[in-house]
Amino acid sequence: MTMAEQSMEPVEGADAPGGRLRVFLVDDHAMFRAGVRAELGAHVEVVGEASTVAEAVTRIAVLQPDVVLLDVHMPDGGGRAVLDAMRRTHPQVRFLALSVSDAAEDVIGLIRAGARGYVTKTISPDELTAAIRRVADGDAVFSPRLAGFVLDAFAARPDAPVADPELDQLTNREREVLRLLARGYAYKEIAKELFISIKTVETHVSNVLRKLQMSNRYELSRWAADRRLV
Repeated sequence: MTMAEQSMEPVEGADAPGGRLRVFLVDDHAMFRAGVRAELGAHVEVVGEASTVAEAVTRIAVLQPDVVLLDVHMPDGGGRAVLDAMRRTHPQVRFLALSVSDAAEDVIGLIRAGARGYVTKTISPDELTAAIRRVADGDAVFSPRLAGFVLDAFAARPDAPVADPELDQLTNREREVLRLLARGYAYKEIAKELFISIKTVETHVSNVLRKLQMSNRYELSRWAADRRLV
């Protein structure tokens, strides 16, 4: 049995009295939150939920759950923004990313930001319950397929730094905009692809230019290509 498979092994006694963990859900899709709440309700105590970064930060600070299930991509910054806001002030709260994305940059970015694990939304309820308990205990948890995917990504670039301070400055949404910009998308096309306004795209590009201290999209494209973000 691999370490990743062991990390997803169901934990006995998950339903034991007094063993219910307090869990908070962060996802911008109400139907998905409802489904997770229904599936986990018999095993953990879902103490709250949020659909935006601002709401999540406020409610997590008040409720102080044991584990937060965190979506990666949301319109206002996503899981990375929540982690950046919470990790220093509430280090006791554990975060487990739960996403449709299995992209290496998403996984590595969330782990760098402080998440204790990353699983995809194809995970079964029993596996998710086990993952929540292991994260609450301080373990790092990945879906077996994701663990292999991330290891392969590092193996393909053994010289890649574990941390990239410049890249770490950017929010998930800024990275999405940067990736599309580097692929040659026009602002209008980026807006359509990400379901945001052209003005919002312009704001994200301006923020990326400022953070990376660059002056135009061509410099950004070269920078993104050097980091294989394209």
